[in-house]
Amino acid sequence: MSPSDQQASSCLSDNVCFALYTAGNALVRAYRPLLDECGLTYPQYLVMQALWLNDGVSLTQVSQATRLDLGSLTPIVKRLEAKDLLNRGIDAEDERKKIIRITPEGLALKQEALALKQVLLDRVSLCESEIESLRKMCMTLTQDLNSK
Repeated sequence: MSPSDQQASSCLSDNVCFALYTAGNALVRAYRPLLDECGLTYPQYLVMQALWLNDGVSLTQVSQATRLDLGSLTPIVKRLEAKDLLNRGIDAEDERKKIIRITPEGLALKQEALALKQVLLDRVSLCESEIESLRKMCMTLTQDLNSK
């Protein structure tokens, strides 16, 4: 590698966007084999987490919680329904709305899937307070960039 190539690559890693992009990719790659054991993809895991926190909600509410757009979310929900982890029903108050509820099978998966977080935490050198600080900074960055 030439000196100019080394300088260009070190400059690239100095960018926050690059650091966040590569960290996000590494995190998803680390989750993949663990989620395979649960039969979930990462986006499916996000949807299930949102429903474990707040069951019986509309597709729009799941979209807001996961930050997945409705076009991406609908096929994910359909696949989870095909796996019998959730079901979609009609809202009693508004027949135009679909309400998503976790099935007993989906609820049974909760403890196993949420334990994956600890498996990943055991693989990193950051302490709990550093991870919490990182999480808060990422959420602030997201909020700032989405509001301006």
